[in-house]
Amino acid sequence: MIVRIGRALLLVLLLVWTARFVTARSPDVIAGSFLHSVDLVFHEAGHVLLSPFGWFLTVLGGSLFQLLVPITYAVALYRATDRFGATVATWWVGQNLIDLAPYIGDARALQLPLLGGRTGAEVEGHDWEAILQALGWLQYDHRIATAAYALGSMVMLASVIVCSAMLIWPRRAELG
Repeated sequence: MIVRIGRALLLVLLLVWTARFVTARSPDVIAGSFLHSVDLVFHEAGHVLLSPFGWFLTVLGGSLFQLLVPITYAVALYRATDRFGATVATWWVGQNLIDLAPYIGDARALQLPLLGGRTGAEVEGHDWEAILQALGWLQYDHRIATAAYALGSMVMLASVIVCSAMLIWPRRAELG
């Protein structure tokens, strides 16, 4: 019973965060969230961990790890038969896609503040400018950002629906 109450409280929190992220019209809303700070730790760690594998993977490593960490949690929890936990971790993948979207969309404008408070136009080091320029896709920054935001929104909404179903019909969730 305590687990079910805890899950219900977590679901309420996920609903609030989902509404906030999915309806965010400003990068400040996304960057100002508690979760952005958590995501940023994994983002920066990805740069360091992939640095032995060359320039491109070093630059891509931040965003890659930002997605791989919650994916790894989702897979581990699923294997441990914690379907609810795996779905929450999947929600986190969607949140990370939304968290990355403004950064991707800023690849040409270079106006978002980076670590240290200066913008990509003021310093060298905007990951997505480098990534998209290397791929020859810089002109698609807004489209890719929109796709990341849309996919993230869908993943978050689907995860909330699945978590809700697991709370309403717990026996069916156990059979999955």
